[in-house]
Amino acid sequence: MMEDTESQISSGKHTPPKDFVCPITTLIFDDPVTLETGQTYERKAIQEWIDRGNYTCPITHQKLHNLQLPKTNYVLKRLIASWKELTPSNDQFEHQETDYVHVPQTGHESYDYSRDIVVNQATIDGNINELRLVITDLCTSQVLKKAELAVLKIERFWQEAKMEGEIQNLLSKPPVVNGFVEILFNSVDTRVLKATVFLLCEVGSRDNDVISTLTRVDSDVECIIFLFKNGLFEAVVLIYLLRPSISTFLQMDMANKLLTVVQKREDEFSKMCMNPKAASVILLAQVIENDNDNGAVLESCSHENTFEMYTRRRKCRNVIADKAELAPVLECFLEVNDQEQFEIIQFLSELVKLNRRTFNNQILHIIKDEGAYSTMHTLLVHLQTAHADQSPIIAGLLLQLDLLLEPRKMSVYREEAIDNLILCLQNSDSPSTQLAAADTLLTLQGRFSYSGKPLVRKFLLQRAGIDKHYRTTMRSGDDQETMEEEKAAQEWEKKMAFVLVNHEAGLIFEALAEGLKSRHAEICMECFVSATWLLDMLTHLPEMGIQEIARICLLKRFVSIFKSAKDTEDKTIAMLALSSFIHDPDGIRDITIYKKDISKGLREFKKSSTVAFEMLKVFSEGSESSIELWNHKELAQEDCSINGVVLSITCHKDKIFSGHSDGTIKIWTGKNTSKGKGSVLRLTQEIREHTKAVTSLTVPPSGNTLYSGSHDKTIRVWSINKEDVYCEEVYDVKEHVNNLLVANNIACFIPQGAGIKVNSWNGESKLLNPSKVVKCLALVNGRLYSGCLDNSIQDIDLSSGTLTSVQSGSRKLLAKGNRVNVLQVHDGLIYAACSSIEGTAFKIWDASTYDLVQSISLTSEVRTMAISSEFIYFGCKTGTLEVWCRNKLVKKEALQIGSNSKVLCMALDDNEDLLVIGTSDGKVQVWGVS
Repeated sequence: MMEDTESQISSGKHTPPKDFVCPITTLIFDDPVTLETGQTYERKAIQEWIDRGNYTCPITHQKLHNLQLPKTNYVLKRLIASWKELTPSNDQFEHQETDYVHVPQTGHESYDYSRDIVVNQATIDGNINELRLVITDLCTSQVLKKAELAVLKIERFWQEAKMEGEIQNLLSKPPVVNGFVEILFNSVDTRVLKATVFLLCEVGSRDNDVISTLTRVDSDVECIIFLFKNGLFEAVVLIYLLRPSISTFLQMDMANKLLTVVQKREDEFSKMCMNPKAASVILLAQVIENDNDNGAVLESCSHENTFEMYTRRRKCRNVIADKAELAPVLECFLEVNDQEQFEIIQFLSELVKLNRRTFNNQILHIIKDEGAYSTMHTLLVHLQTAHADQSPIIAGLLLQLDLLLEPRKMSVYREEAIDNLILCLQNSDSPSTQLAAADTLLTLQGRFSYSGKPLVRKFLLQRAGIDKHYRTTMRSGDDQETMEEEKAAQEWEKKMAFVLVNHEAGLIFEALAEGLKSRHAEICMECFVSATWLLDMLTHLPEMGIQEIARICLLKRFVSIFKSAKDTEDKTIAMLALSSFIHDPDGIRDITIYKKDISKGLREFKKSSTVAFEMLKVFSEGSESSIELWNHKELAQEDCSINGVVLSITCHKDKIFSGHSDGTIKIWTGKNTSKGKGSVLRLTQEIREHTKAVTSLTVPPSGNTLYSGSHDKTIRVWSINKEDVYCEEVYDVKEHVNNLLVANNIACFIPQGAGIKVNSWNGESKLLNPSKVVKCLALVNGRLYSGCLDNSIQDIDLSSGTLTSVQSGSRKLLAKGNRVNVLQVHDGLIYAACSSIEGTAFKIWDASTYDLVQSISLTSEVRTMAISSEFIYFGCKTGTLEVWCRNKLVKKEALQIGSNSKVLCMALDDNEDLLVIGTSDGKVQVWGVS
């Protein structure tokens, strides 16, 4: 019987494809969900994984940015259901406990997975049994050599067997932990001791019970500290995990040994759960924080190569700033050699990178005023003899100390420091010197994160209106404290920018232009950020006659960066730099030469950035100049007349959805590749689940869900994936669906008769405005706007049911001759095109007051309308598309769509680069807006 079963499994007859099996449960999926990493798991299993505090993908180990699980992978679920129907004898597999983690990844070709599973499981079972025997030797053997050998074997299992979960459970038991401690007390073999410490660190970092077992006996902790002090430096990680009392720590005089570890190279230690150097730095901070004689510790630090790494640890930087006496460090400056002097300068430079400007200023005053010698004079002398790649750091600190005085007064220290920075920035023969100068320039802006990282880039993004989270990187505090900190930061930034740009009539901009030409990407990027900061600061400083030299050096370069940058942040920063040139007439003149080159990029940001909006406003100032910047060009056209009339159309990301009168929904790609006609529109999927005309398609901005309404009296809900679109739900609403709109948990549509139907997804339904025959709808922020056949327009508050009249209806006998054809609400305005016997009128109302803002007459009857930030598009009954400037209500052009067709539906993509049109003769057209 066993042979028959093995034969059946080996044949692969009933073995499911590996993609059908959850790698956690090893069972066939019941409710599969696919994470952002591309890996699929059983919903309950991955939820339990996340609930246990794991924030990475179990297979790829990538960080999960979204911990809320996505919807069920219905495509995979349907494939599994189909496979089960064709494989009736699969029940045995669904309840097998097998290991799928180590199954070879062979793509989608046919492969006998089951034999590998059996072999892998047998191998693991054998390894576990062997491990249990080795652990027994560790815990029970009276022979030290045998116990030591057991430790080395366990370490090998941990390193090579790739089954940390099983080993973790076995090694975390108190008898095993105590066995390791016995080794630490009795062994003198360095290799064995290192292996023991390594294993205790690994299991202890994953299980707090192990730490509790180790700290239960004080002598165990003292033994580990003793081993560390006698040269087993890896033990410092275990000491960090044990968190010994600070009194024990201070009594055992750890500082010198911690400094020794910090001074060692990274590659001197094997890979552990934490780097011994990092553990030493953190523990050293505790010594300084709690030792009253911390000045002596700092003085000993000055003779070691530890300052830069020490202060780069954020806790250490803040502890030293708060607790340390700097006088001993400053006074020993002249007693040490040149290299040690530079290390002290590095230490002090790192120390003034706190996330509070007021604290930085206080420390700068201490550095400047404490000590028996003049710190600034000492730094000046050292600067004049220092190595080229060291001098920018010295110059940066000297400049910051000098800036504590009145910045408008002349100073030899300032002149020497800025001259040095500029020379280093221009030194293309020494990239290390250029990079040191560029690094220093970034720090001079004066804003830092808690870890000491310059915040210039984040600050510029926030100033451009893109990064809303800049303030969260600053130290939190009460409102008064935050205001004081920001005031101090602004004062410092203005003073620093003033002295930098005013030096030698803007010479800094020439140096930054040189840095932007570097072949080294890091130098270019840092010069790019610093140049933007100083250009932006020119708009906040008094007129100094520097703008012209800045434009000559940087305008053309920043236009090129803005046009070519792929990264959104880089493009935003370049845009902010360019915006600095529009604040004076000469700057507007010079930048206007490039307005066609940069206008398209500005339009990408106009919704999210006030800077982009202001620049576009400047470019369009005066008359019709803004219209000349725009061009409409037909990019693609597809004949879908076989499916009847195109009744509905919408866009989402790079997809276009069209609904047709025979019930078909077509999905197209819609990327504006600018490679000519036919390159934009490509059919990727065709769906025929509606049985009658698809009158409405809508994708709410909140998610990847498409809603379709049809004359077959259903509303269908579609999930939009990267690869395809599939139906999730079907709602029978028992009414023809026209002009479907969806928001939150409701759907609003126009039925065949009078009124407006409002349906909730739980089945509730009600009829609003039953006395009116409604022609068009708009839904914004819980308010439903309706345009009717009697030429009336109403605003209905869905929460209260209150109805307000925006435009009164007509009482004429020929009511159908007076109707509202299209209606939209955009940026607080109501736009409506109304037909009457007298002609077509286009009207705009204020949505908050219902005051009529403007009314104009149109020459053609409007059937559909689309509104962008720049234009209003009217799709007309005559087969033309009229393009009007939205702000000025001036007609720009009329595009001919077809001689015998009407424009029935229109949509703009998210970036307003594409206008998609559906016509009465069954054509889908794509127009590029550039």
